[in-house]
Amino acid sequence: MKRLFVNFMTCATMATALTLAACSSDSDGEGNGNGNGGNGEGTGSSIVVGDNILSGTLTGEQTLESKEYILNGTVIVADGGRLNIPAGTTIKAREGFSSYLLVAQGGKLYADGTADKPVIFTANTTSPVSGYWGGIIINGKAPISGQNADKSDTGLTEIDNSFKYGGNVDDDNSGSLTYVQICYADDAIEFFGGTVNVTNLLAVNPDDDMFDFTQGYSGTLKNCYGVWENGYTSTEADPRGIEADGNLDGLYPTHLRQSDFRVENMTIVNNAADKADNVDRMQDVIKIRRGAKAAIVNALVKGTGGSIDLIDMSDSKGAGNADSSVSITNSLNLTGKKLNGTLNTFAEPAGNIGTDVSLFTWTGYNFSSL
Repeated sequence: MKRLFVNFMTCATMATALTLAACSSDSDGEGNGNGNGGNGEGTGSSIVVGDNILSGTLTGEQTLESKEYILNGTVIVADGGRLNIPAGTTIKAREGFSSYLLVAQGGKLYADGTADKPVIFTANTTSPVSGYWGGIIINGKAPISGQNADKSDTGLTEIDNSFKYGGNVDDDNSGSLTYVQICYADDAIEFFGGTVNVTNLLAVNPDDDMFDFTQGYSGTLKNCYGVWENGYTSTEADPRGIEADGNLDGLYPTHLRQSDFRVENMTIVNNAADKADNVDRMQDVIKIRRGAKAAIVNALVKGTGGSIDLIDMSDSKGAGNADSSVSITNSLNLTGKKLNGTLNTFAEPAGNIGTDVSLFTWTGYNFSSL
């Protein structure tokens, strides 16, 4: 059971490359390709093939219907394209990392769910697993870490190098996602640079990191809640609560605009069983490394798991920026280090409350079981 629940709006501050590739919901069910309705309203092009199959490239504007669709391979929202997804729409992806939705630079995605009728992206199978499909990738024009003082540096999208991200448009706008569930992909959320501000994010059992920052991300993540449930397993060697790199893969320590971001009101629950091989449970609660600078306030960590580091500032490719600051209340029975490395501002107040779970009532998640 792998989930990402998103309830946020990104208006004019979309990240350079905001990768929404997470895990997900209880909506299993095999898509049968027999949904009702037409092709939606579109101009310039259509990504609806037949009755309810999504495939191809959108260059104009298209509005889907509030029904079920099958994501058949790669769907691209190209420069100048706009995809509108109304409340109550479910999109089921066919298996494979070649099944994904990518918003190219200049494209826009508006997934406008409601608390009663969220937009759901999930796997097209009755037995889904994390990593079943490729997720959602949003490429914008906001700055990333790089060598150029004019912020003109760009990067290439990992899943398809023919699409770039980055640039010097601080207020770039790639659309908005409100009341969205993204199910059975991989990381919960990863920011490759950019300035996007994200609020109200719940990640349950992502295969890798809950909240991942790299390549010069400089926005704010507010009201975020991450859970490793009892019985959680991972295919990755180092799943973490936060993993923050200042530059891409630690290969560019001299680049300008290293990651410098803020996290407000965060709760992380680790109920996963401890394993000596670091595969079946979280490795660190917070990892700040490779030149990254973070300000983390009102953080709360709890759960039954414990033999992990609370905060790790060290890395073979460079330590995290010691001017980072962390205020965290911890009730884990840690056998690892509370702080590994140098952090100039480290506070452990007794009263941090983390995230208000009432923000996630719409998801139906049972917080009382934690």
